[in-house]
Amino acid sequence: MSAPFGERLADAVAARGPLCVGIDPHAPLLAAWGLTDDPAGLARFTDTVVDALAGHVAVLKPQLAFYERHGSRGLAVLEEAVARARAAGALVLLDAKRGDIGSTMDAYADYLRPEHPLAVDAMTVSPFLGPGSLQPAVDTARLTGGGLFVLARTSNPDAGTLQHALVGERSAAQVVVDTVRGWNTPGWVVGDPLPDMGAVRDLQSRWGPTTGSFGVVVGATLRDLDVDLDGLGGPVLAPGLGAQGGSVADLRRLFGAGTAVVPTVSRDVLGAGPTSGALRAAADRWTAELTG
Repeated sequence: MSAPFGERLADAVAARGPLCVGIDPHAPLLAAWGLTDDPAGLARFTDTVVDALAGHVAVLKPQLAFYERHGSRGLAVLEEAVARARAAGALVLLDAKRGDIGSTMDAYADYLRPEHPLAVDAMTVSPFLGPGSLQPAVDTARLTGGGLFVLARTSNPDAGTLQHALVGERSAAQVVVDTVRGWNTPGWVVGDPLPDMGAVRDLQSRWGPTTGSFGVVVGATLRDLDVDLDGLGGPVLAPGLGAQGGSVADLRRLFGAGTAVVPTVSRDVLGAGPTSGALRAAADRWTAELTG
């Protein structure tokens, strides 16, 4: 087992800044780079991004769908890129948004196992089938030192249709956040009553308040933060900066200074390509703004 993901993330952010760059090789972007929409173009794109950024930013977040659309050859490109990125010191967060039950969820969680051909540091998961459905992934993450980011309060226009739905007196999004808070509280398992905040704060004061390996996804373009992240104990992945309209000011307005936020930028960095220098310069601008 490697050091827990939360600790490795904290070390990477301290060394490189908090920026996470999404790797989203969709067809229009490949065309903008002058590349063909096939495995050869995909490989050239991915190699360029990894060479430019893997030794430079804390986290790289490849979107699995853009590799799956090219079949087995696309997955082979991603497999090689993930290994190279991790060897260069970047943490790799696989944007897979998987969610299922039982042995199927256990199989999805194998991406966190070091012996997997496409072994990554963390992955995104969906809780739609219920918090308990993700327990196999939680167990695997604890065993291997991996991490999970659970979709909680996204900022796409109709997200509130389900995320604002009430489960008792809490919104569905808040139930997700509370569940992840529990995962970051030593000794708590799904099905137990959620520990009260006094107990959470006491445990986290002894185990580390922001180094948990389980985080949530909360959009950076929300008008207001309508979930309570107090005592989460893990990181918040905040997509939406740049082309989607989110800003560093939005991060500070939504999350303040007490939350371990991993801001994600994709188009504003990738659009600076195709040269390695331009990609790195774009990432540097965002890192400087985030840490300034």
